[in-house]
Amino acid sequence: MSEYRPPLADLAFTLDAIVGAGALKSSGAFPDYDDDLREAVLGEAARLAAEVIAPLNRGGDKQGARLENGVVRSVQGFADAYRAFAEGGWAGVTAEPQHGGQGLPMTIGVAVEEFWQAANMAFGLCPLLTHGAIEAISAHGTDEQKRVYLPKLVSGAWTGTMNLTEPGAGSDVGALKSRAVRTGDGAYRVTGQKIFITWGDHDVAENIVHLVLARLPDAPPGTRGISLFLVPKFLPDAQGNPGVRNDLAVVGLEHKLGIHASPTCTMSFGDNGGATAFLIGQENRGLAAMFTMMNSARLNVGVQGVAIAERALQQAVRYANERAQGKPFGLQHEGASMVPIQRHPDVRRMLMTMRAGIEAGRAICLSTALAIDLARHHPDPAARVRAKHREELLTPIAKAWCTDMGVRAASLGVQVHGGMGFVEETGAAQHYRDARILPIYEGTNGIQAIDLVTRKIGLDKGEALAGLFAEIAETADALQSSPEDIHANAGRQLAAGLAAARDAAAWLVARLGEGKPYDALAGATPFLEMMGAVFGGHLLGRGAIEAARRLSSGEGDASFLAGRIANARFFMANAVTAAAGLLGSVTAGAEALYATEFEAL
Repeated sequence: MSEYRPPLADLAFTLDAIVGAGALKSSGAFPDYDDDLREAVLGEAARLAAEVIAPLNRGGDKQGARLENGVVRSVQGFADAYRAFAEGGWAGVTAEPQHGGQGLPMTIGVAVEEFWQAANMAFGLCPLLTHGAIEAISAHGTDEQKRVYLPKLVSGAWTGTMNLTEPGAGSDVGALKSRAVRTGDGAYRVTGQKIFITWGDHDVAENIVHLVLARLPDAPPGTRGISLFLVPKFLPDAQGNPGVRNDLAVVGLEHKLGIHASPTCTMSFGDNGGATAFLIGQENRGLAAMFTMMNSARLNVGVQGVAIAERALQQAVRYANERAQGKPFGLQHEGASMVPIQRHPDVRRMLMTMRAGIEAGRAICLSTALAIDLARHHPDPAARVRAKHREELLTPIAKAWCTDMGVRAASLGVQVHGGMGFVEETGAAQHYRDARILPIYEGTNGIQAIDLVTRKIGLDKGEALAGLFAEIAETADALQSSPEDIHANAGRQLAAGLAAARDAAAWLVARLGEGKPYDALAGATPFLEMMGAVFGGHLLGRGAIEAARRLSSGEGDASFLAGRIANARFFMANAVTAAAGLLGSVTAGAEALYATEFEAL
């Protein structure tokens, strides 16, 4: 039940044959990147995830974090596991070497992120938020803030959090009420309450660095008047070690559907005069700084969707091979023996839906990470701009499509187990419970769809989306020109999905241009689902083409390569064709949504 095997072969194939991670080296962005480096990093991360972190998953779910006398106590084994994680340098895999990081590509960081999240999502949330804090301080912090805080965060000695949500301000961040006042010595005092703060307090590290959104007294209303502050649990002393306790406290833990071992805290700042805080970036420009952290988290939450789906699939496959039930169709006589349920077509359909969705989601997340690497490090400025647009276009798709896929896969994992999936002792239900938060936090998937439609499809006057469509068309053409009929059929299905996506995007742009935003927003979620499936089909199509080439030349494991082709065929015939059918949903408009009222009973 606790067994987890990191999918090293799948990751290597996705990086090389689908995403094209070789561009890290060939572009000059990361000239030292090579297969040996990648294999060494992924291999060691896989060992830690499987042997140390994964065995804590089930016990952590049962025990849960607890609040005792104002201090959050982590579940048994977490502190030791986190110590091993930090000592291995995993908190700073992609951080800059000048702050103690390894300076590896984000593409590799996302690959190892899947291991942590699949092994134990409740555990993995702690370093996920710390990574976001590192990103925000690196991009917007002062030199002094970088000097004091980054080495501690990068080493894992300290952890980071994100403090946005308040009781009256959730998705509408501009409604927040937390206040900050200037103290006259360059610092600030923050007061207010924040809710749903992941790993807001714990005992696995010596200090916690809270990044808190608050409003100054003279700030303009709405999102234009929000500032971002660094509020440590313990103020660093002259040597940079935890010193005086700051004026903040955890006043409650949420009792949640899942991720029980991850403490989700209600935080109170300034009950005794105000928590000492330090401005990050500029006054009233905090949301822009926080979005650096949020965009990092959104991609990694997409990775969580892939990870939980992978964990659910591995358990479902084991059960489907062990559970004998039913006889082969047409051989239901008394002498026939029962067969493992994985031999039945509908069970295989569920397993293939999970496996193909995981491979597509993994490729989407790694493609987004590669775009981040090229946007930051490509030596050609024009290439950096193009990569940045690709990153921005893909981020909402990675977050929303992959997390929706993760929930579906975890639900199918329960279904494969049948009645035993509904029983907690098998562990299948935990994956489903843990997965359900993913479409909600770090910006609900509805917000991701709105972002895609209102901001991202118009990037660079539509050229970013046009470039993506052109690449998909190339894959569809390559598949259709294949001498093998199975590839040609997949190519036709991908081409049909692409045509629907183009028509949908054009309709949405037109509605926005005509001043009919509600029509466009009504179709935003089906459009994002369509884009994820079509882009995922494109990526799996790439993989099928390369797998066929390797098969014909006798390279690699034949069974593994045949599986990659089967994944692509299945995904095209199911996910991509279904996506093409969403065109009517995208273009239905908003009239039916507002034709009747929903009245409280």
